[in-house]
Amino acid sequence: MSEALSLPKVRGKLTQDAPLAPLVWFKAGGTADWLFEPADIDDLRAFLADLDPAVPVMPLGLGSNLIVRDGGVPGVTIRLGKPFAKIHAESDHTLRCGAGAHGVLIASTARDNAIAGLEFLRGIPGTLGGFVRMNGGAYGRETADVLVDCDVVLRDGSLKTLPVAELGYTYRHSELPEGAVVVGARLKGEAGDPAEIGAEMDRIAQAREESQPVRTKTGGSTFKNPSGEKAWQLVDAAGCRGMMRGGAQVSEKHTNFLINTGTATSADIEQLGEDVRAKVRDNSGIELEWEIQRVGRK
Repeated sequence: MSEALSLPKVRGKLTQDAPLAPLVWFKAGGTADWLFEPADIDDLRAFLADLDPAVPVMPLGLGSNLIVRDGGVPGVTIRLGKPFAKIHAESDHTLRCGAGAHGVLIASTARDNAIAGLEFLRGIPGTLGGFVRMNGGAYGRETADVLVDCDVVLRDGSLKTLPVAELGYTYRHSELPEGAVVVGARLKGEAGDPAEIGAEMDRIAQAREESQPVRTKTGGSTFKNPSGEKAWQLVDAAGCRGMMRGGAQVSEKHTNFLINTGTATSADIEQLGEDVRAKVRDNSGIELEWEIQRVGRK
């Protein structure tokens, strides 16, 4: 049971000791001390402005790139739902998207508005907020290539627009302010033919289906690709394909994915990742870095 906190009044939904396992792809892990699903941006801003600054805050998107540890997540987990999933086409081949918008929906909306260049978002499991935070990418492109600016609610409740140049983007990393919650962004593509855009989206969807264990309880890519190397090749070369710990397994289909075979705890999954890192280090001398975020109490 989480500690008693004096929390601000909200118009959205506030749940104590909310199970997070159903909300993340691995379907494992503990509870959120508090889960807040704001009604809109004003609800979120007022809540953060009145919340004790010492209380930690964690935004949660689709939970596709996340291990929630079994001890649960302290403070307040913020989940942006349907009110934050709207997308509008603007002039100059630009989309204004809410942070809760799914990559598939963004790519489809771009296609319907004859905007090319955003097809790669079809291949990333997740929502815009996660893409902006992690510089999400796939199939040769990344968020930094298409982002104009993003709207964030800072920990004190203030709303700020940050241009892409201020985000300090590198591979799978941004320098978003601590505690900032991404609430929206503008993405810019170029003029394109909807049929060609749709064909490229289909190609990406098929490539992902063929190469990744998308129909299992899994996460996104487990490890970052080291410079000049592919993480999956290093994992394979170290003999880790199919390796298990408890109910967790290295995917046989794509070795940079871990799978919950049904009974895995988050500790199983995280420790399996550490087992893989150790074997790769012994085999190649390369230190793999986690790409999946690991949060909460062990």
